[in-house]
Amino acid sequence: MLSLELPWPPSVNSYWRTFQGRMLISKDGRNYRKAVQDAVTLNLANKHWEGQLKVEVEAFRPDNRKRDLDNLLKAILDGLAHGGVYLDDSQIVDLRIYWAPEKGGKVIVSIEEIK
Repeated sequence: MLSLELPWPPSVNSYWRTFQGRMLISKDGRNYRKAVQDAVTLNLANKHWEGQLKVEVEAFRPDNRKRDLDNLLKAILDGLAHGGVYLDDSQIVDLRIYWAPEKGGKVIVSIEEIK
């Protein structure tokens, strides 16, 4: 099993931008992918898992604002794939995300391969 502490992700609403009719990852999205890649490298977590995966995300809100929990997933999962933890987020067959009881402005992601 792998556990990583990652920075608070941009929401799906700010992850994408349209430019000349094409959908692109925004500057915030690219910066987040780089931060995830750095965390993966720092933790020697680029395992390149190829099988089916179970992923659990514990989200520590940065403040008291209302937020949609599902808006956090895209940046996190794409960042982990970009960082080399797994080949593609289509490998994830069991996914859980929940709010942590305290604040912190971060996420803790646990990943394990399903045998």
